Amino acid sequence: MSRFLILGAQGQLGVELQNAFQDAGEVIALGREGCDLSSGSSIGAAVKAARPNVILNAAAYTAVDRAESEPELAMRINGEAPGILAEEAKRCGALLVHYSTDYVFDGAKAAPWVEEDPTNPLNVYGETKLAGERNIQQAGGDYLVFRTSWVFSPRGKNFLLTMLRLGSERTELRIVDDQRGAPTSALALASATRRIIDAGRGNSGLYHMTCAGETTWCGFARAIFARARAEKRWAAVIGIPASEYPTPARRPGNSVLSNAKLKSTFGVELPNWESALEVALRAIGGPGSEGR
Repeated sequence: MSRFLILGAQGQLGVELQNAFQDAGEVIALGREGCDLSSGSSIGAAVKAARPNVILNAAAYTAVDRAESEPELAMRINGEAPGILAEEAKRCGALLVHYSTDYVFDGAKAAPWVEEDPTNPLNVYGETKLAGERNIQQAGGDYLVFRTSWVFSPRGKNFLLTMLRLGSERTELRIVDDQRGAPTSALALASATRRIIDAGRGNSGLYHMTCAGETTWCGFARAIFARARAEKRWAAVIGIPASEYPTPARRPGNSVLSNAKLKSTFGVELPNWESALEVALRAIGGPGSEGR
């Protein structure tokens, strides 16, 4: 029987991975208390105790703006820990599945980004996630790194739930409308990961994995409210340029990733982001749930 070690068990992707793999074999799901990614000894102990065939690393330092003031901690969790995990996976013959980000790119390209494009992160978060990718590759074991973007789900801390909360509290929301990307549901990520693992080992490498289609943060917010409960009065959404909403961390203007390599290698495609949004809203409590 296969044994799966899922890290980041309480996070939005970690929860969906547990659901997706619950009937695939023995699942060991650990949160920070069971495996602290800021501690190399904690990582080694967790892997040795679990003796997994597959490690699914859904844990990360994801506070993009706070990373600007905590670069060392972000690097330990996002940069150094994946390399340690890769070494431990190689030692026990396990496959390491790791999730990275669109923020490894600077957003200057007009077309969707492909895996071979030069990286140039604009912020500390992107720098640390890129370091994690490279450390996994340098370990020389069996790995799958999936770059994704704008992850949302019915639980946790994400743009969808934030909009449902603010949209019910305010009369107007000013949302950035000149940053493009593909909102991607944690459910779709977990489901696609399961299909790829079920197909068997091999094809180690780096792949882009996002929902199909693209929008802006403003377009995402409008889509959320358009699909929310019709009888509820939601905040008006006003599109603004990113220059009017300064943040500690710079964001790329174009975060759209090409999924062509994922499809050609594994035959796997994720649903359109709008369809995935509707599924997430139903899971929250039906169309129009306020996310409470």
